[in-house]
Amino acid sequence: MNGGDEVVTAPVEPPQPLEWKFSQVFGERTAGEEVQEVDIISAIEFDKTGDHLATGDRGGRVVLFERTDTKDHGGSRRDLERLDYPIGRHPEFRYKTEFQSHEPEFDYLKSLEIEEKINKIRWCQTANGALFLLSTNDKTIKFWKVQEKKIKKISDMNLDSSKAVGNCSVASSSNSLSPRPYLANGGCPDRSYSSLSNELSFPPGGIPSLRLPMVVVASHETSLVARCRRVYAHAHDYHINSISNNSDGETFISADDLRINLWNLEISNQSFNIVDVKPANMEDLTEVITSAEFHPSHCNMLGYSSSKGSIRLIDLRQSALCDSHAKLFEEPEPPGTRSFFTEIIASISDIKFGKDGRYILSRDYMTLKLWDINMDSGPVSTFQVHEYLRPKLCDLYENDSIFDKFECCLSGDGLRVATGSYSNLFRVFGSSPGSTEATTLEASKNPMRRQVQTPSRPSRSLSSSLTRVVRRAGAESPGVDANGNSFDFTTKLLHLAWHPSEKSIACAAANSLYMYYA
Repeated sequence: MNGGDEVVTAPVEPPQPLEWKFSQVFGERTAGEEVQEVDIISAIEFDKTGDHLATGDRGGRVVLFERTDTKDHGGSRRDLERLDYPIGRHPEFRYKTEFQSHEPEFDYLKSLEIEEKINKIRWCQTANGALFLLSTNDKTIKFWKVQEKKIKKISDMNLDSSKAVGNCSVASSSNSLSPRPYLANGGCPDRSYSSLSNELSFPPGGIPSLRLPMVVVASHETSLVARCRRVYAHAHDYHINSISNNSDGETFISADDLRINLWNLEISNQSFNIVDVKPANMEDLTEVITSAEFHPSHCNMLGYSSSKGSIRLIDLRQSALCDSHAKLFEEPEPPGTRSFFTEIIASISDIKFGKDGRYILSRDYMTLKLWDINMDSGPVSTFQVHEYLRPKLCDLYENDSIFDKFECCLSGDGLRVATGSYSNLFRVFGSSPGSTEATTLEASKNPMRRQVQTPSRPSRSLSSSLTRVVRRAGAESPGVDANGNSFDFTTKLLHLAWHPSEKSIACAAANSLYMYYA
């Protein structure tokens, strides 16, 4: 600047908290209706465009939804944005199709039942108007192609009803011929095979009772057909917890408790083991793999989390078997806070890369943590999800709720993160510096009903704030959340997904799919 003046940049204000509104619900329960186990949703995933949404359930079915609000303007969303067309409507979806992805199986060698429950769904690149996706249960991954097929219909017959002759009177002249002896294979003993063709003469105008359908393609009617293109099986000894597509569009990974395998989409009978944490002696096993995901843009990088609360970033260029990690992200345990439950609640249930690949979001039992891949000293932000449950850890352990696997997600712009809790609640936090946004929403038609009045500021350093929060939480009455409402361990919101480009969230409460926008 002239005169040596320094440019002073004003601090960037964090975005205002969003006000969430109910958009849609699919499969809403009526009062008192009992939920069937097979109908409970177990996986949710938007595709990269946000125009399609897939859910999987415990019955092995995959249900697809498609976006409808952009079609009203007569063009794709990308075309409308190019034309600078103002789109004021929130995303709306409709049921598209469903198909049975997995069936219950039985492993006779291990005497083990294999559930049909869909653990994960991942969308693949579209081609020629067809949708492609991967779905997996505990043992088997399947590659599906969903395509619209034009329905073929019989439009007309060549039969004139006024001149129709019964089916029994076909070529009556041949029936009146004197009987001849025939050989077993249909040949005549008294004449050569070449002379048989002289007998096959058709009357002028053809045989009237021979019906030939005229088939035309009814272009205005289509049917969606789902076909399983490939099955990737027999590669995992333990239950598959993750699948993730690579940005190269050709490969994907699948992870179980002890191994991560790399597959080519075109090859279903061969995979490469790239991570193996199984010790020589299983008694020495101290941690297992809980989640794995490819970097969104670097095809050689992937991250995986463990039951000890650490995240490892590996580079596929370093070696064929990536036993050594490129980076390790973990938070040192604050002194004096160790208890029987410390390791259990530290286990990471889900990790997600941000859209730009700079940040990793992880969810353990009590918190959400945001990590910068360039800073491995600790998380840049920690968000308390349901701190009021800390005094109830004994009860949660006894009823096995402490082992629930909650998922997490980031907004497309990276400014917010979200995850689920109990009583069909989910939480949305502002992740930008200085943001105090901490919204509690309920999966119902009135999402703001349980809004926390005083949002807690995300703690930047856990060592000092954790003990402070524990003391504060201990004073709260048992059985109620931070807003004074009783909580229910049986209703839990484990699965949710953020629309890739809109302020819109889809979440699963038992067999119901709720959608919200802001």
